Amino acid sequence: MEQRQTVERQIEKKKLSDKILTSIETVGNKLPDPVTMFVALCAIILVVSYIVGTKGVTVIHPGTGEAVTAVNLLSIEQLQNLLGSIVSNFQGFAPLGLVLVTMIGAGVCDKSGLMVTTIKASVSKIPKERVTLVVMTIGMLANIASDAGTILFPPLAALVYLGVGRHPLIGLFSGYAAVCLGFAANIMISVNDILAASFTVPAAQMLDANYDANATMNLIFMIASTFVLIGLSTWVTEKIIAPRFGKYEGDAQLDVDQNITKEESKGLKKAGISLLIYIAIIVALSVIGEKPFLADPETGALLSSNAPLMKGMVPLTALAFFIPGLVYGKAVGIIKTDKDVVKLMGEAMSDMGGYIILAFVASQFLQLFTNSNLGIIIAVKGGEFLENAGIGGPALLIGFIILSCFINLFIGSASAKWAILAPIFVPMFMMVGYNPALTQMAYRIGDCITNPLSPLFPYFPIILAFTRKYDEEAGMGTIIANMLPYSITFLIVWTLLLILFMVFNIPLGPGILPSYSLH
Repeated sequence: MEQRQTVERQIEKKKLSDKILTSIETVGNKLPDPVTMFVALCAIILVVSYIVGTKGVTVIHPGTGEAVTAVNLLSIEQLQNLLGSIVSNFQGFAPLGLVLVTMIGAGVCDKSGLMVTTIKASVSKIPKERVTLVVMTIGMLANIASDAGTILFPPLAALVYLGVGRHPLIGLFSGYAAVCLGFAANIMISVNDILAASFTVPAAQMLDANYDANATMNLIFMIASTFVLIGLSTWVTEKIIAPRFGKYEGDAQLDVDQNITKEESKGLKKAGISLLIYIAIIVALSVIGEKPFLADPETGALLSSNAPLMKGMVPLTALAFFIPGLVYGKAVGIIKTDKDVVKLMGEAMSDMGGYIILAFVASQFLQLFTNSNLGIIIAVKGGEFLENAGIGGPALLIGFIILSCFINLFIGSASAKWAILAPIFVPMFMMVGYNPALTQMAYRIGDCITNPLSPLFPYFPIILAFTRKYDEEAGMGTIIANMLPYSITFLIVWTLLLILFMVFNIPLGPGILPSYSLH
């Protein structure tokens, strides 16, 4: 009897959580189209900038020491600048170039049939009960490819789920959660770690000129986080997200029961060989010589932010899709001439029409927001509030994580936010005995948590486009409702893990303890 009551309570809890998420989704989807939303946000920024700008609100930039004043975007001068910069704003929208360049390579790979054939050949080898674990594991590690992983992995995960007979949106959302929320968890160093450290170390040296650290300062914690978060995200997917989706009844199909033809099998093998050759060339260019071609020309470091390997990660990733796609297309007869290749590229780009329109209005909003200086003002004011709150210990760390979550809703660039926050919080936390590596990790946790929730996140629009491929009625609310369980559970568990490292003074990286004593 007691066991039956327990089961009934669990069912009731599931119903309640599903009702809450469905309500969020319903409300969210009643919002206007994202294009309209960004247009409205542009108008709001103009009005807010007028109010704040005319009052002369000013803060001191912690990095430069210079005064930063809110700018009235409705002044004659600013309106003239806006009119003259609309095209350059669009051209300078960084995610647009990254997405389109990546999709050129991925498009040839997809339109040639290689992606579908690869999935058909592999899904039978992945037990259905383990597909989520596999997807979450690969997704957590996909940030090695930086932004390219965020663009490519979620739609691939959707195809994997479709291939094993499950709703593709489960794969899309779980893949999106893995790459966005797990952006600061990995088993190796990436360019993101290098960029973060490049702001942390100078900020620490403002207080202690002898402080020295490198990009591995969070590596041990990152490795531990990877395994914890893979298990957590798998549980969230299967227990909370998957039950919300029934049988997929859309038009997208992936016939995994169809046998692979001899031509497809031969093409798959040739594509695999071409990929291995390509990888071997990249490795050779990374290690051969005193200063390898893909290493930093000045220092010879391969993982430097100035290294061609890191700077060229997006085109290199695009080629990793393009070359096998080209070889496969030639092998199965889909590609016969160069005109066929260009045609496949065009078909891939035609699928991006909606995203391009959305990118246009998003770029205008982000530039207006930047020009108004509101982002910096919000960050500095928030930092001052937390600094003056009079709290310490784990509570201070939790407050900083939540502040980072909040600021991340308004400023998409992780490096831009850390450039502002590091000079404030790194020295402040050093004064109370926290290692700059601990402060950096707390920031990076907060920076990840709200990535998939914010419509201002640069890759939110492309995920919305892929969502509508499987559900034409889906909107921003659909994405937000299905990301909330991941964000909430990640915030709780990841924060607790960091506090555990802090309380027991477990090394965050090689030789880097959470505690720190000024000397």
